[in-house]
Amino acid sequence: MKFRQALLALFAFLPACSPASLLNVTVPDDGYRKVADIAYGADPRQRLDLYIPAKPDPQRRVVVFIYGGAWNSGRRQDYLFVAQALANAGFHVVIPDYRLSPNPRFPGFVEDGAGAMRWVQDNIATHGGDPSRIFLAGHSAGAHIALMLATDTPYLRNAGFDRARLRGVIGIAGPYDFLPFSSNSVRDVFAGSDPASTQPINFVARGLPPALFLHGDADETVLLRNSERLGVAWQAAGNQAELKVYRGVGHISIVSAFSDLLRNRAPTLADTVSFLRGH
Repeated sequence: MKFRQALLALFAFLPACSPASLLNVTVPDDGYRKVADIAYGADPRQRLDLYIPAKPDPQRRVVVFIYGGAWNSGRRQDYLFVAQALANAGFHVVIPDYRLSPNPRFPGFVEDGAGAMRWVQDNIATHGGDPSRIFLAGHSAGAHIALMLATDTPYLRNAGFDRARLRGVIGIAGPYDFLPFSSNSVRDVFAGSDPASTQPINFVARGLPPALFLHGDADETVLLRNSERLGVAWQAAGNQAELKVYRGVGHISIVSAFSDLLRNRAPTLADTVSFLRGH
C-alpha cells in the first residue's frame, strides 16, 4: 500500500505525458507469455510484441492495440500495462510499433498498421489465437490509425487483410474529424495529402464493424466532439456504435486507467473487455 501511495504521489508531480514506463513497474509478471520483437516488415520500426494469455478466452479473441504519440513518437514497450490488463482478461494482445512522421508522413503509419494486421491474420493461429476474431483498438493518434483502417479505406485490402476478420474497433480519445489542422506539427504530419483523405469520418459507410468510442469530457488534447461526431456518423450509416463519455477524465488518464495502479480513474478496461466479449 505504501508503494502504491508513493507512486500515486509521484504521478501528481509529473506532466500529463509522463512516461508510461512508470506504470509498468506495477505490472504483474504472470498471467501471460510475451513473444517480443517480431518483424512484420523490413523497417526496424515494423516490429510487434505478442502477449499470449495464460488462460485464453474460449473464443481466442485477438486485440491489436495501437498506441498514440501525435504520430511522431512512442514505442510498444511502454504499453505493457495495457497488454497485461487485456491478456489477463484472456485475450491475445498484439502491440505494434510503426514508422513515425516525418519519415514517413501520412499515410505511411496507417499502412504500417495494416501490415501488422496482415501479420496477425497470417500468424496468430500458430500462437493460439483465432484469425477470424480480430479486434482493433487504439488511443489518441493510435485511435486515428485504427479508425483509418476500420472505415471504408483501401489500407487493409492493399495489405492483403480480409476485412471480414475484423470483428470490432475501439477508439479511445482519438481524433477522427479534426479539420482544419490546429498546429504546425499536425500540419507537418499530413503534409502533401488531401486533408479530407486524412479524416476517418469521411470514410464511414454501411457494413463497418461494431465500434466502441471512449472519451473523457475533460480531454483538452483531443476534443470530445471527435468521438461524438464519428459515433453519430457510424450509426447513421447503419452500423453499430456506442459512445461512453467519462466525466472529469482527461486524455492521458483514460489510457492510464488500464493499469492496476490507476484503474479507479476511469472504467476503460471494464468497458473494453465488455465490448470484446460481446462481439
